[in-house]
Amino acid sequence: MLGRSSVIARNFSQSMVRYGGHGGIPGENLPFSLQNKYRITALFTVGCVLGFGAPFLIVRHQLLKK
Repeated sequence: MLGRSSVIARNFSQSMVRYGGHGGIPGENLPFSLQNKYRITALFTVGCVLGFGAPFLIVRHQLLKK
């Protein structure tokens, strides 16, 4: 039964790419361009630093508040 459902899922995903109009090109449906690798690296770094550091800065702010 598992084999049959995997075939159905694969066929569905292939038909969605074929008829969905996206063409299956990697990165085509992303909200940013993948052409400039330095910009991607900078955005990724800023996103990771803010995402990881924000909770620590918020806790620090709350602890220092009077």
